[in-house]
Amino acid sequence: MSHLQLDQAQIDRARDSARRIARQVFDEMSQYTTTTVERATLRLLGIDGIDENYVPLPNVVVDHLQAQNILQHGAAPIVVAAMQEQNMSAQEVAEAVSKGTLTLTLPKDADAARKATEAQAALMCEHIANQRTFRAKQIETMGEAPTPWLYLIVATGNIYEDVVQARAAAEQGADIVAVIRSTGQSLLDYVPYGATTEGFGGTYATQENFKLMRAALDEVGEKLGRYIRLTNYCSGLCMPEIAAMGAIERLDMMLNDSMYGIIFRDINMKRTFIDQFFSRMVNAYAGIIINTGEDNYLTTADAYEAAHTVLASQLINEQFAYLSGLQPDQMGLGHAFEIHPELENGFLWEMAHAQLVRQVFPDAALKYMPPTKHMTGNIFKGQVQDTLFNIVSTVTNQNIHLLGMMTEAIHTPFIQDRFLAIQNAKYVFGTMKDLHSEIEFKSGGLIETRAQEVLAETESILADIEKMGLSAAIGKGTFAEISRTPTGGKGLAGVISKAPDYYNPFPHLMLNTAAA
Repeated sequence: MSHLQLDQAQIDRARDSARRIARQVFDEMSQYTTTTVERATLRLLGIDGIDENYVPLPNVVVDHLQAQNILQHGAAPIVVAAMQEQNMSAQEVAEAVSKGTLTLTLPKDADAARKATEAQAALMCEHIANQRTFRAKQIETMGEAPTPWLYLIVATGNIYEDVVQARAAAEQGADIVAVIRSTGQSLLDYVPYGATTEGFGGTYATQENFKLMRAALDEVGEKLGRYIRLTNYCSGLCMPEIAAMGAIERLDMMLNDSMYGIIFRDINMKRTFIDQFFSRMVNAYAGIIINTGEDNYLTTADAYEAAHTVLASQLINEQFAYLSGLQPDQMGLGHAFEIHPELENGFLWEMAHAQLVRQVFPDAALKYMPPTKHMTGNIFKGQVQDTLFNIVSTVTNQNIHLLGMMTEAIHTPFIQDRFLAIQNAKYVFGTMKDLHSEIEFKSGGLIETRAQEVLAETESILADIEKMGLSAAIGKGTFAEISRTPTGGKGLAGVISKAPDYYNPFPHLMLNTAAA
């Protein structure tokens, strides 16, 4: 593949700034846990289900521990100690707490409780490792599509209808099926339970829905002779819990950004930074590819003027990901084809941005988003815009290719719209299969010069962020031209200072033990 002439020392300096930025946030946040981290931990210990009022049992137990003023010590050893004392499973402990027949207290023997807790947690780690191994064997046996993988969305609100559409999408050529969540689920501080049929603008993310869709895609994958990946949304106030559910049910990708919830959902900074670490750790251990959300910046900021903020955020997201144990091939760093179509040479600038990202992250599983902001409802022009997007994606070797819809800005795409989008992408990918290895970027030309400019701006802004701190940078509206404050946003009440003896077994097991 042809390469742009970029200053590697400049890339290294930018990456070093991003590393120090992420590390500072990580060190500051490591003294806290959150209610949803503790609920995710309970889910990983085997607690699920709801009470008679439809409140999820992980919520019931965590609320109980808060009421007892002992959550700051960590939910896991308290519950496991109760399991041993009462001769109950984790689920039975949760049900007893829900019924009011059991009051949880701190373990009488803290060391023994820790050892028992780690042993209990290791059982779930083994299950998740087995799911990762199964995925790898399925891919080895059935094979998978070459990149760019075609990523297609289903979002009926009814999981059973989603299954029908997902099967059809896979048969038409989709390599990844993403189930959009119901509108507003990211702001719910609990995870709905069971199979759901009444979502609005999407389908609720629940463990049962994950299980149903996973089974359907496995079945159609066997029929087609290739592995079909499943994606959902690991973001919002329940980010760690959804990561846990996805790991248990063998999802393959999760939208999981370190700052998206802060910027676009007004979720508290502390809450998000703490939750993203734990959720990404689970995703890393499960072999799940995360998708980050920098593409969204270009829906509120100008795609040409703000290009450097995308690269800066990607570098920060990369460093947060490393801290959670993710490897480059699990980093679906996001960017988008969003320059105004009337801008002269806009296609060249899109090519420059995409190639720059490819070279800065040569091993990452890049996620490339189609034009949305400047789609007008003119389906003929929209088809042309999507075609140009498809060209850039294949020429610059993107990995995860979200299909552009000619009916963007009109309605939720019909299945026939998705079929036409797949046909468009497959045509471009086929007819231009080896174009990337046949062309060279002109030395000192417009594309190369533009990429060098964006890289220089990225290095500069990261140096500024390092000086002021990431929280202050977000407060200034550095990303997406949206400002948030450290004490603002939803979910701050769920942030808890850890006691000196706080214990959670999963960071030790998942960060220090490689999954098979």
